Amino acid sequence: MTAQTDARPLGHNLARGIPAIIGAVFLFSFADALAKWFGQAGYDSVQIVFFRYAFGLIPVTIAIVVSGVGGLKTKRPFAHFLRGLFMFAALTLFFRGLKTLPLAEGIAVAFSAPLFVTALSWPMLGERVGPYRWAAVIIGFAGALVVLRPGTDAFKPEALFIVASAVFFALAMLHTRRISRTETNVAMYTYSTVIAGSATVPLLPFVWVAPQPVHLWLFLAVGLIGGAASYLMIVAYRNSPAAVNASFDYSALIWGALLGWIFWNEKPDVMVWVGAAIIVAAGMTITYRESRSGIKTPRRGR
Repeated sequence: MTAQTDARPLGHNLARGIPAIIGAVFLFSFADALAKWFGQAGYDSVQIVFFRYAFGLIPVTIAIVVSGVGGLKTKRPFAHFLRGLFMFAALTLFFRGLKTLPLAEGIAVAFSAPLFVTALSWPMLGERVGPYRWAAVIIGFAGALVVLRPGTDAFKPEALFIVASAVFFALAMLHTRRISRTETNVAMYTYSTVIAGSATVPLLPFVWVAPQPVHLWLFLAVGLIGGAASYLMIVAYRNSPAAVNASFDYSALIWGALLGWIFWNEKPDVMVWVGAAIIVAAGMTITYRESRSGIKTPRRGR
């Protein structure tokens, strides 16, 4: 994750990339489960995000030591600022929705983010979106509706927080795509952590709950796990093609279902799995088409 490494073209080292993406997806899913537990324990999502990024400064510091402070040089501070704000909004809304939504269902809806990326890439980046990708976007959103089921008794209004989170995460990914050609990974990693964490500070007095000592250790775990997962995601996308990584990225649905069952006895119904399958198929189609066009779309890095 050095500044020098950032400048090299992406290589294909599946023996390194695939274990990294598997580890990253599991760690992100476990961090999501911890965030859901904190929400149900009475902590506001803003406070959870604060601790996520505050303790996330530990792996960030390690990354800076390894790469050198030269990797922090940037010519686009405002772009980093916007990206950090989008990450703050995305994660805060996501954790808010997870508080009452089953874990697997929340993760399934969150996977609509790449659909928003494709839909917004033309107006924001001027990228051409062909008919196949537009069709995949429409089908993917239909899958999201299958999961959400608006207008029925199965609809949970809290799911709208996840949808809004997906929009903000898409905006963050588009900014990542925009600045990744000139900015190092360590710069994007560091500034998003600092800015997203700082964005919580003005809101903390309104939501602060004094954490129990044992909970501080769990908050520390969330920060370390999230930071490690972000690093592994970078390693994965530097060593494996996007289409390969995406296929493993969607395994978060399995981890979400398993963790939800273990901790909350959650059992997603058939329609959640049907909708999730549609979203995954649409997302894989978009990833395949983008890989053929040489377009890089970052995924779940936080």
